[in-house]
Order: sequence, then C-alpha cells, then structure tokens
Amino acid sequence: MLTVPLPDPTHQAVLLPAGAVLLRRARPHDAIYHIARGRLAMGLLGPDGLAHQLGWIEGPCWLDPGSAVLGQAPLMDVVADTPVEARAVPLAEFSADLGTLPAPTLALVRDLAQAHRQQAELAVSRLGKDAEARCAEWLLRHVEPAPDASPQPAVTLRQRKRSIAAQLGIAPETFSRVLRQLRERGLIAGRGRQLRLLNVNGLRSLAGA
Repeated sequence: MLTVPLPDPTHQAVLLPAGAVLLRRARPHDAIYHIARGRLAMGLLGPDGLAHQLGWIEGPCWLDPGSAVLGQAPLMDVVADTPVEARAVPLAEFSADLGTLPAPTLALVRDLAQAHRQQAELAVSRLGKDAEARCAEWLLRHVEPAPDASPQPAVTLRQRKRSIAAQLGIAPETFSRVLRQLRERGLIAGRGRQLRLLNVNGLRSLAGA
C-alpha cells in the first residue's frame, strides 16, 4: 500500500504505481478519476493492503461514477493492482456536465447509480463474516469424492487461487493464509490443487452451518 500524490484536477493524466490508493471508503472526494489504462482492485483496506477484495476494474473507465452522480462518499477502497494512468476531473465540472442531460435521462442515470450503490452496500455488509468462515463455507460447497476412495472428502482447486479469493471477497494472500491456518488446526490437509477435509464438522461449525 503506497502513499503517492494523486492527480490534481488542474493537471494532465499521470501514471500511478501499483499499490497506490486512489479511493478511501467513507472519505469524500472533490474529484472523480478517469482511468485511461491499468487495473484496480476494490475492497476494504487492512493494515497490509486489501484485507477483503470484492473485484477488479480495468481502464478505460470512470472510477466509482455512481458515488459522484449521487454526491456520496465511496463505499469501498480502491487500490492500483497494476500501474494506472489516471486523470482527475473536478466534481463540480462533472456535475455541471450531468446537469446538461435531459431530465428523464438524468433521472435514469441517478436511479441506476442508486441501484448499483445498494448492491455494493449489500456486498460490503456480507464481509462481516470473517475470512475463515467464508473459506470453510466454500470448501464445504465444493466437496467431491476422493480420487483414491478415501473416506475423507476432498476438494480440488479447479481455479486459480486469485479467482477463488475474488469470489470470497478476500485478497489472494488472505486465502493462502487461511488455508494454512486450517491445516494447522487439523481441519484440512494437502497442498497444491488437492485438499482433504479432515474434520467436516469442524468446518461446518466454523462456517456457521
């Protein structure tokens, strides 16, 4: 996680390094960023970066336009996953351009922004279940017969850990750490793509099932 100077509304586009924090949840901004190129991760920041990840966005795109349309603070933190080229547009200028839209079109844009924000609020609220509980729940949902007729159920990681972590709303590093903790607690065994569930009841208890 880097602290770097962000684009100034009076300046041209600048290249920001991976790790730069562009948006902080619940903090109002006086500009909206247009991302010309690069990928950003969205979620909730922890002391060492994104502790919970909800997805990615890639340029070219506007960054969190819904909050700008509604005049509200961001719901999520946004961190550059790769170097990104960004340009800042003052919110006053952005709002003035919105005001030139026909009234029915502007109402539609605001309705869409509100619907998207409600979905984002629901996604953020689901992060209340901790990472271990979500991982345990995911493992239980993906149980399959063990390939060697072992009585212990198994789970095969058929996707990259980054993709699975994104589904769970956590960072890839957090997913790997939780799997290690589950091994240390004797709930699962195995490394690589094949995992064995040693204590299904313990996983169910952890998942709140």
